[in-house]
Amino acid sequence: MLVVPYRPAVLTAKLLATADVLSGGRVIAGIGSGWMQEEFAALETAPFEARGAVTDEYIRAWKSLWTDDRPSMDGSHVRFNNVVFRPKPVSKPHPPIWVGGESAPALRRTAQLGDGWYPVSNNTQIPLNTPALLKAGIDRLHRAAEKAGRDPTSIDIAYVWFNPPRWTAKIGAGAERRMFTGGADDMLADAAAFAAVGVKHLIVYPQKPTIEETLDVQQRFAEDVVRKSS
Repeated sequence: MLVVPYRPAVLTAKLLATADVLSGGRVIAGIGSGWMQEEFAALETAPFEARGAVTDEYIRAWKSLWTDDRPSMDGSHVRFNNVVFRPKPVSKPHPPIWVGGESAPALRRTAQLGDGWYPVSNNTQIPLNTPALLKAGIDRLHRAAEKAGRDPTSIDIAYVWFNPPRWTAKIGAGAERRMFTGGADDMLADAAAFAAVGVKHLIVYPQKPTIEETLDVQQRFAEDVVRKSS
């Protein structure tokens, strides 16, 4: 039985598993519950208010489809059984699931169901745009993991950095600069500061006013910063 309204969970699991097989196990499944109610209305999904419960059931459904010989799910939002799901992903036990979000429910979801946490720096309600603030967020995640009976060190930490002009990092007495600006050594020092608080994967968005300027700074970042770090 595959109930038609809940097919997206199975279809998404299949798309991710296919990409994982074709790439030789290089897929990371990023997931977030969403925040813009208008998007939910436009896509005619489950009610916006149920997005957290839907997200949790999708993750559990994926894990069943990816790992069980006879996958099944009997939830409020996802239901299926008697499903043949082959081939299984190359990644074992399944592609890593990174959970986005900075809220308490996102931390709980990461602690209970995720393999990694990837917050972003530009959340104005729960700012994590300095190493100290991110460290406080990681500490909250670790407490949630311990409450869930899980080793906090088993959860990977990724970090997405957006670079709006209003956020700065001190570089000396009486001087300021934006983080991940300046020379290669400056940006390597910024990356090292986040690594020191537990970040293992850093995703930097050096956005500029035009696409040409953005591509240029991305190219220089790859050549000057990434290459120098290796």
